[in-house]
Amino acid sequence: MKKIILLPLLIFSIGVFAQELEGAWKLTHLNGIPVKDQECIKIYQDGYFAFGNKKMDTNHFLGAGGGLYTLEDSTSYTETFDFYTSNPNKIGASTQYNLDFLDEKLILSYMKKGENVIEIWEKVSDRDDDLNGTWVITGRKRGDEISTMTPGARRTVKILGGGRFQWIAFNSKTKEFSGTGGGNYTAQNGKYTEYITFFSRDDSRVGASLGFDYEVKDGAWHHSGLSSKGDPIYEIWSSYRKAYLEKIKETED
Repeated sequence: MKKIILLPLLIFSIGVFAQELEGAWKLTHLNGIPVKDQECIKIYQDGYFAFGNKKMDTNHFLGAGGGLYTLEDSTSYTETFDFYTSNPNKIGASTQYNLDFLDEKLILSYMKKGENVIEIWEKVSDRDDDLNGTWVITGRKRGDEISTMTPGARRTVKILGGGRFQWIAFNSKTKEFSGTGGGNYTAQNGKYTEYITFFSRDDSRVGASLGFDYEVKDGAWHHSGLSSKGDPIYEIWSSYRKAYLEKIKETED
C-alpha cells in the first residue's frame, strides 16, 4: 500500500521540480565566488535548455551550450548537449548533476577533473506568454511561396522562457556551431520584439532591438517583419518536440 501511495507522490514531485526549473536563470556564484565580470543566462523550457555567456564590460561573446535535460528524481538532473562551444566533444554525451533549491536559488553540483564544482543560479523570471516554448524552424517564405524544412542534424532552434530568448544554429552530427544570439523579448497583441544582449557573430549588435508581427496558428509560430539587414522575412517555427524529437523517435522505432 505504501508503494502505491508513494509512486504518485514521486511523479508529482518530479513534475513540480520540472516546473520550478522552467524560466530564465542567471549564474551568480561559481564555487562560492560571485560572478561579476560575466553574464551567463540559462533558459529552461519544455525539457530543453540553452545558455549564452558574455563579458559584461565589452559584451564580447564567450560561449554557449544547450540540449535536452531530464529529472530522474527530485535531485538527480542530467544534461545531454546538442551544442557546446567550449568543448564540442561533450556533444551527444550526458552529464549528471546533483540539483537542489535553496532560498529560491538553483544549486547544481558536479565533478570536473576530479574536483567538485558548485554553481548557484538565481531566477530572472518565470514569465509566461503564448510564445513560451522550444521551437525549430520548419518554413520560410520566398516570394509568394513557402518552402518547408524538415529538421535534421543541422537545425536552428529558438527557446523562449521567462521573458528571455536564445536562437542557435548548429549541426549535432558534425558538431559544427554556426551561431547564436539572445536577450529579452516582449510578445503582446501580435507584436514580438527582441532586445539583443549577446550575439556570437558581432558584439556590436548588442543593444539593438528588432520588431516583428507574430501569430500562433495550429500550434505553429508565424513570424514576419524585416531582418537586421532590412530584408523582409517570413518564418514558421514549430514545436521542437513534435517537429524534431518525435520524428526522430519514429525513425528509430
